Amino acid sequence: MTELADLLGVHKHTVRGWLKKGLPAIDGAKPTLILGVEFQAWWGERRKADKRPCQPGQMFCFKCREPKSPALGMVEYAATNAATGNLKALCETCDTLMHQNIRLANVEARMPGIDVQITQASSSISARVHPSLNCDKKTGA
Repeated sequence: MTELADLLGVHKHTVRGWLKKGLPAIDGAKPTLILGVEFQAWWGERRKADKRPCQPGQMFCFKCREPKSPALGMVEYAATNAATGNLKALCETCDTLMHQNIRLANVEARMPGIDVQITQASSSISARVHPSLNCDKKTGA
């Protein structure tokens, strides 16, 4: 049990909790032994059960911990390059900002019937209105 905790970088009490939730151990003897193959199968099933796939027109809200529709049907696409970008919308329930990386070609299929505001990426860093100055150097002195 401690070896599994060390291997995964979790506390031994986390592994104890997993045992209470159904992680199969070899027997009831001490020390508690867990077969790696059984752990992988149990972990895979648990991860599969925890999935919350989004339907078209939804994004995952991390605060609500489930897929939600954008508030007022408003979605913005901010391009990061010519092919991909980031969808941004407010959660309809908690008003938390939701994000989703997506290809520009998939925006219509992902958000059907929603008018997505598309902002194109600038072609180069020098085309930005206010480039970031990463220094404390005084100019003109």
